[in-house]
Amino acid sequence: MRRFTKLSKSSAEKVPPLVLAFDARKKSRQLVRLDSGEEIGILLPPGTILRDGDVIESEDGSLFKIQAAKEELMSVTATDAFQLLRAAYHLGNRHVAIQLQPDRILLQFDSVLKEMLLGLGLTVTIVSEQFTPETGAYGGGHKHGHDETFAEDYAAAQRVFREHHGESHGKK
Repeated sequence: MRRFTKLSKSSAEKVPPLVLAFDARKKSRQLVRLDSGEEIGILLPPGTILRDGDVIESEDGSLFKIQAAKEELMSVTATDAFQLLRAAYHLGNRHVAIQLQPDRILLQFDSVLKEMLLGLGLTVTIVSEQFTPETGAYGGGHKHGHDETFAEDYAAAQRVFREHHGESHGKK
């Protein structure tokens, strides 16, 4: 069995795709059955979350380019920004993975959350799209140089942590 143990810096154009839903992309250790029937092992550092476009490399140099699968999601929209902000608060309070966009929130389908959102007066539409949720204030998962706001988000989170816990925490 081929074992894919690292993220590659390769930008080769002819890298075959490996289509995975978010639930599979957030598992750093798993077995995946390819369309050919071959089973491969993905053994990445704990906490690694594969993003659309990442390239994984096996011990023998084989490559796969990760492609986020389309999955059933709820698209949450509102009549005003405050309503959408309220929805984000309530979802965050429940530690729900969400993908933020300027005019909507995307999240995996959940009938209980759908009812909560409808009860808050939001519009919930079922869509089939790729899901790439926020990584969180402390930068969970691995980092990308091309993530537009990662550096600022991470720096802000670290600043808040130091202000709250003092400068002595986290120093080695």
